[in-house]
Amino acid sequence: MTKVNFTEKLSEFSDLWSPKVIAEMNDYQFKLVKIEGEFVWHNHTDTDEAFIVLQGSMFIEMESETVHLNEGEMYVVPKGVDHKPYSLEECKVMLVEPRGVVNTGNVTNDLTSSNDVWI
Repeated sequence: MTKVNFTEKLSEFSDLWSPKVIAEMNDYQFKLVKIEGEFVWHNHTDTDEAFIVLQGSMFIEMESETVHLNEGEMYVVPKGVDHKPYSLEECKVMLVEPRGVVNTGNVTNDLTSSNDVWI
């Protein structure tokens, strides 16, 4: 393992809604993703999902509330909770989740990205 520079890693890709793995710890992966616009309603039946905003701001819409996250803030969506992330402008986010988690959870569509892509 070598040190990871978030700014350098984020400069290596431009595609949206396509998480890239930057490190692993035990069975967990740290992923960087750029988001803009709306994602799809989905859930992760077997795991929580952590969103850490590195740059910009985003929203996580859920049935009972919408959480607004700014740079330097995080939120953990509990397993099984339907949610839809979105942002008004490009936002750079770190995700922390177990290895093998698909970005669209229980939904497969054109926003489903390849899993376990390292940069």
